[in-house]
Amino acid sequence: MLETILAISGKPGLYKLVSRGNRSLIVETIDAVKKRMPAFGTDKVISLADIAMYTNEKEVPLRQVLNNIKKKEDGKTTSIDYRKASKEELYAYLGEVLPNFDRDRIFPADIKKLVQWYNILIENGVDDFDETLKETEGSNIDDRK
Repeated sequence: MLETILAISGKPGLYKLVSRGNRSLIVETIDAVKKRMPAFGTDKVISLADIAMYTNEKEVPLRQVLNNIKKKEDGKTTSIDYRKASKEELYAYLGEVLPNFDRDRIFPADIKKLVQWYNILIENGVDDFDETLKETEGSNIDDRK
């Protein structure tokens, strides 16, 4: 499931891959509106299945982090308000779900994005993060590279 869920740099929210066009992808917003639009080759599009978060030992796939949040929150939306939370609160929250995360390479904006994505997925009925995916070297949730 996470292979077809996309993040598009510069556009808010998450998108579901609907179809492939000639020189674009057709995506649909993951919300109640379900607006369809093209994502072109010039857009930075990444599948959630390809994202990983840095820890002190290795990179952890995003699906594992999302599962940890799901267990902590009993399958409900997060208890933390990422918009109002302080840097320390965000780091403490991530420390509960990913205890050995790399504090030098994960920034508060990354944690906010993670929590926002988790909430979007849960609110729209996407809560199966356990599917078997081939292990690949993922990219960091931090898209500022």
